Amino acid sequence: MFQSILVLIAGLALILLGAEAMVKGASGIARKLGISEFIIGLTIVAIGTSAPEMVVSVVGAAEGNSDVSAGNVMGSNIFNALIILGVMALLKPVYVTATNKKFDIPWYAAFTLAIFLVGKAHTLFGIGSEDILSRPMGIIMLAAFSGYIWLTFRKSGKASEQDSPAPADNGKLWVYILMLLAGIGALIFGGRIFVDSAVDVAHMAGLSDKFIAITVLALGTSLPEFATSVLATIQGKSQLALGNVLGSNIFNLMLVLGTSAVISPVHMNNITLIDFGVLLLGAVVLLYNIIGRGPKKLDWKGGMIFVALYAGYMIYLFKNL
Repeated sequence: MFQSILVLIAGLALILLGAEAMVKGASGIARKLGISEFIIGLTIVAIGTSAPEMVVSVVGAAEGNSDVSAGNVMGSNIFNALIILGVMALLKPVYVTATNKKFDIPWYAAFTLAIFLVGKAHTLFGIGSEDILSRPMGIIMLAAFSGYIWLTFRKSGKASEQDSPAPADNGKLWVYILMLLAGIGALIFGGRIFVDSAVDVAHMAGLSDKFIAITVLALGTSLPEFATSVLATIQGKSQLALGNVLGSNIFNLMLVLGTSAVISPVHMNNITLIDFGVLLLGAVVLLYNIIGRGPKKLDWKGGMIFVALYAGYMIYLFKNL
């Protein structure tokens, strides 16, 4: 067990170092290109930190085990939306721009609701023989994701209210790109060995496979997002962190699930209304915190609600193992 614990610590250290390199690299790229840190977080950083979910889900779909894709995405998105955003808000208020308020967050909520209505169409409306994301629906999801990314970049060129890029520095763009890539690599590799060693330690401690799946594996695939977002928040880069969380969840819902559905229809039977309800409730709380005039933020009160929701959801899952 001692060796597994050492590997666990090494994996955690790689995750933290990778997060630091990614945040610095992403911020540097934003400054050099003169674009918003939020956009970098929403796209490059989000795709990088969501790579574990993409690999697990696509491999599962290719092997005909689409339940893995749905469960992995749902568990990761709930963790991202409640724990990561909650911890960010508890550390520092997460301020949102007018564009976040009118465009980014509503689109995130709309995508979440759309997947719920389509994925659970049989349970909700009696449509079809089972809850499933078909291949044609997967193609539509990929097209919707592409359209959203296109609109995001088009809008970023016009939206002066997005967090203003910092003045250009003397660093070189290629150095920042290398830092970003190295950070992504360290996050993915560190997350992998962290999960493997954590599973070994949990088995040695006599914990059940179901308990390990709900806790260790769910946490492991979300560690890159968690480390990157929390570190960015601490460093005062809340727009980068917010973009990472929203981007990761949209990436998971539309690109990961969409790609998986194109490979093999994704069965949603094991994703309960409670699972979707918790994720939707998180989106509602986020929307509620940004309604109204003036500067908007997700503060410690909203953070407490998010963490409490996740705690209640975990209690529900443990009682229904």
